[in-house]
Amino acid sequence: MCPPAMALTNDDEFQKGVKHLFENGVSKLPNKYILPVSDRPKVDKEHPNAAKSSLKLPVIDFGELQGPNRSQVLNSLSSACEEYGFFQVVNHSIPIEAIRSMIDVSTRFFGLPYEERAKYMSSDMTSPVRYGTSLNQRKDSVFCWRDFLKLVCHPLSDVLPHWPSCPMDFREVAATYARETKWLFIRITEAILESLGLWGATTEEKTEEDDEILKHFHDGSQLMVVNCFPPCPEPDLTLGMPPHSDYGFLTLLLQDEVEGLQIQYKGKWITVEPMPNSFVVNVGDHLEIFSNGRYKSVLHRVFVNPAKPRLSVASLHSLPFNCMVGPSPKLIDQVNPRRYKDTDFATFLEYISSCEPKKKNFLESRKLT
Repeated sequence: MCPPAMALTNDDEFQKGVKHLFENGVSKLPNKYILPVSDRPKVDKEHPNAAKSSLKLPVIDFGELQGPNRSQVLNSLSSACEEYGFFQVVNHSIPIEAIRSMIDVSTRFFGLPYEERAKYMSSDMTSPVRYGTSLNQRKDSVFCWRDFLKLVCHPLSDVLPHWPSCPMDFREVAATYARETKWLFIRITEAILESLGLWGATTEEKTEEDDEILKHFHDGSQLMVVNCFPPCPEPDLTLGMPPHSDYGFLTLLLQDEVEGLQIQYKGKWITVEPMPNSFVVNVGDHLEIFSNGRYKSVLHRVFVNPAKPRLSVASLHSLPFNCMVGPSPKLIDQVNPRRYKDTDFATFLEYISSCEPKKKNFLESRKLT
């Protein structure tokens, strides 16, 4: 049995989230969620496929990275980070059971009564667990059609007692998944550093400096965000998430089979086709800064649909919260002058706490003119 839930004292229905609205049979989109016409997903009634053009992202076969074709895979990885800012990873060695269990336990969490989910509501951005809705429900003028559960994952032993205790297997399943994605993040980061010429895969090529940077990533921040997008009565008027870039170094995204993710590519919104048992990986703001602009943190958004619920689990990774991130000195020279100021997580938190996060505004604020 789950422990009894505490009642939420806030009367504002929208603060309770979209799952609560959906469960109460909302049939018309409340004004709070209606975007200005210019910000709505463009669905062309004459050519319904115009906004739906889809894209198969570059696929990185993780198994090949470990074999004799490593240099070719590194070239593909580099091209993907430069051109798309996104790629899909297959043959990643994370057990299918760990993936299925994470989707399953997350679905069961969002299926709990509202009062049980509401125990974890908090406006404290540093809290080890936060249940909430939209992007920043205290600041957003228009809400997006999304509820979330955010879990700080490092150090795991410290944060685990704060995570939801219901469903009963939640902590065990989510902790296993967090460890697996951390391992995959480290392996992909090694490949990315090598593709930038900053790390050697063999013992002879490595320097103490190389090992030092990887040590920072081993001790780095990890935030897991479970996103819930219930069916929406009028999906053409709103978004599950507005256009944004991710603040960290890399994000590893697990999606179910329902389409929803779109990336901005050559000025157009393109739908990313879900690929079973793969991870969508994207370059975050910190990696764009660290690579001095060579690898691009790309705008992406989520559209919703009237029939199917959608669930995704994003694992955002970066350096430790107190670490400064700046362009790697090895990537700065006369031809490529320094393009970004140093930044840290505290600066980012301060920025998003003081304004509505829009598009790539934070990254733009770190650019040197």
